[in-house]
Amino acid sequence: MPLLIVSDPSTGKSQKVELEDARMSPLIGKKIGEVVDGSVANMAGYKLKITGGTDKDGIPMRPDIHGTAKFHVILSGGVGFHPKAEGERRRKVIRGNTISMDSKFINLSIAGQPKGKKKAEKAAEPAAEKPSEEKKE
Repeated sequence: MPLLIVSDPSTGKSQKVELEDARMSPLIGKKIGEVVDGSVANMAGYKLKITGGTDKDGIPMRPDIHGTAKFHVILSGGVGFHPKAEGERRRKVIRGNTISMDSKFINLSIAGQPKGKKKAEKAAEPAAEKPSEEKKE
């Protein structure tokens, strides 16, 4: 069962959304960087940007590798490999940038909110910032 991890850049928080295999069909074939409708993650009205993911074996998706298959590539840094020494390169297994049925964790970021949501948040913020007045006796 795939798991969507939706992050909100404005607050820095994220939430997990479990998805049945049947509801994953709108995401199949989408690539890292594409924007999808939020109704996939039970967030109607939102726009979500695909930022990455991993497959059933924990192999990360890399945005610069095309397709859905696993590839053995030589990496010097970036997604999937963090070198310990300067100039180090290593052959690693990486998955392409396209979502398939093998994808188990899909990372999403909120790219757009409903218009009513933004106004409601702005109206609530100033009320929270005002200091409470003390009663003088």
